[in-house]
Amino acid sequence: MDFAPSPRAQDLADRVRTFIDSEIAPVEEEAHRFAAEARESGGDPWAVPPVLRELQAKAREQGLWNLWLPAGHEGEYAERYGTDGGVGLSNTDYAPVAEQTGRSFLAPMVFNCNAPDTGNMEVLLKYGTQEQRDRWLDPLLDGRIRSGFAMTEPDAASSDATNMQATAVVDGDEVVVNGRKWWTTGAGHPDCEVFIFMGRSEDPDADRHHQHTMVLVPRDTPGVEVVRLLPAMGRYDEPLGHGELRFTDVRVPRANVLVGEGQAFEIAQGRLGPGRVHHCMRLIGLAERALELACERGTRRTAFGKPLINLGGNRERVAQARIAIDSARLLVLHAAWLLDTQGPWGALSQVSQIKVAVPRMAQEVIDFAMQVHGGGGLSDDFPLAGAWTQARALRLADGPDEVHLGMVARLELSKYKD
Repeated sequence: MDFAPSPRAQDLADRVRTFIDSEIAPVEEEAHRFAAEARESGGDPWAVPPVLRELQAKAREQGLWNLWLPAGHEGEYAERYGTDGGVGLSNTDYAPVAEQTGRSFLAPMVFNCNAPDTGNMEVLLKYGTQEQRDRWLDPLLDGRIRSGFAMTEPDAASSDATNMQATAVVDGDEVVVNGRKWWTTGAGHPDCEVFIFMGRSEDPDADRHHQHTMVLVPRDTPGVEVVRLLPAMGRYDEPLGHGELRFTDVRVPRANVLVGEGQAFEIAQGRLGPGRVHHCMRLIGLAERALELACERGTRRTAFGKPLINLGGNRERVAQARIAIDSARLLVLHAAWLLDTQGPWGALSQVSQIKVAVPRMAQEVIDFAMQVHGGGGLSDDFPLAGAWTQARALRLADGPDEVHLGMVARLELSKYKD
């Protein structure tokens, strides 16, 4: 079991870090001010900051584009839209790259590696027809459009997807889509043009895990409405945003169904495993950045005649943070290795383990960094308040802690069922 990145992966991780430090970090504050200044001046806060477009062009020129493309895709997509070499990365090799992108809120978008687009692109790559790929995957890989994943619902406990009330029912050569969704990330982006919608297919003869269908719904289809964009703990996450959507008698061609009617759970399982590794490795990068900020602040500021780092047990907290980050990284790399060697069904427990452990770890480390920064840690003068919000949100996104703990317990106890 060797978690060391390949030479190519290490090279990409180093180049990503250099790009973040030299190109993104100097302008990140400017990009985040864009939405606030637009609101104050009566402009459009959801417009894409011009500096983001400029950074994306630079990243593409350097071959730092679509870094998430999985191993096994050495064909046209990797050659046209992928990284240097035209070859995808394994989960284990992408992990250190994703960690570096987590150091910056902008970086995933700069490298075309941001959720939910990566997950949606992977669905199209793995499960889409050639027609679906030509229409949606190519422009997503090229960065010309954005997408959303419409699954969570306001009127159902969405931690159990079988509770879903929205429907996707075949009617001849069409699929009729109805229902309400919310927390559909990407819905606020001005370039968002398609949603992957999950709904009940209403097949009375199917078991509970074959009663749901995923279907591609163009945003401009009659009956699709973005009701509002939701703040996550006061933050709108422009230019992506999290939307509440209403689908009213929306009709799309039956050819827009992914895989087939009733196959949504199969697709979701294939989509979420790698996506959770991506989320967790980005959070590890975010925790590393928070610890760096805490150490810098703690060694440079004094109170009561001493550096802050020497007060109130802060040195021990630094040590605990280092242990927690390194432990979490090893846990994620193990899950990534299992995904590579055994597939999603061989990594069920480990993927759920990281989804619980890493956001909790990141939240604790970031909270410590906020405390060292005092009142500044609550402001937007530092990235810590936004980082804490991101870590807290990921304890719900892609399944709440309790669901993943239940999965780990069920798999562990299954060893003793006899």
